[in-house]
Amino acid sequence: MDGPDLEGQTVLVTGSARGVGRELLLATADCGARTAVHYHTSADAAHDVAEQARDRGAPAAMSVQGDVTDPESVDGLFGAVESELGDVDVLVNNVGDFAPAHWEEIELDTWNRVLETNLNGTALCSKRALPAMRDSGFGRIVNVGYASSEKAMVDPKNFPYFVAKTGVLMFTRMLAADTQDDGITVNAISPYVVENSDEFPTELPRDRPASFQDLIQPLFFFLDPASDYISGENVEVDGGWLPEDV
Repeated sequence: MDGPDLEGQTVLVTGSARGVGRELLLATADCGARTAVHYHTSADAAHDVAEQARDRGAPAAMSVQGDVTDPESVDGLFGAVESELGDVDVLVNNVGDFAPAHWEEIELDTWNRVLETNLNGTALCSKRALPAMRDSGFGRIVNVGYASSEKAMVDPKNFPYFVAKTGVLMFTRMLAADTQDDGITVNAISPYVVENSDEFPTELPRDRPASFQDLIQPLFFFLDPASDYISGENVEVDGGWLPEDV
């Protein structure tokens, strides 16, 4: 798939040592971006992804550790990226824990971690990226949501995740409005079930989960220079799934 020319841009994808984050980051390396592989605990995996990014065309790549729920840690991870790769031009907020259990069975620490990684982490990383983006008059922020969160879909299982992802989409719209005069766009990609998901429903739309490539397609669209008027949007990558059918 042909992607936008990202030569000269620095891309940071949170939680990119594995899974969806890894694939989104490597896709930007294919486009010639300098890439920062963020991890919390998966150091070896992150180092491997950085090496793959260089092999796939990134002129420079690094791995960087940080806890996206802690403001000082977020400041440190951005500082490390800025020192080695330059200011972050593209931020993909991908980090987000799950809690696939009934809400009454979720421990408070886990409950809070789900809310903090998904929503607070998205806000803290965006807040830290914005000053440099505003100064340069350019920036792209892409948040990872969840399909049907716009409808405030909830379920007794994994409840804090649904709440957090609905908040991510609200934050996306708010930040798009707040940056409309700054040369920055803020959008979201919201998958349903992805090929690496931990659980799969009995029936899937189009008889398959979303592939990583299905998520890369809207990412490339949002990063394309011709999409500079598109902000505050959310692309649901769900194959036409309706939660009412569940």
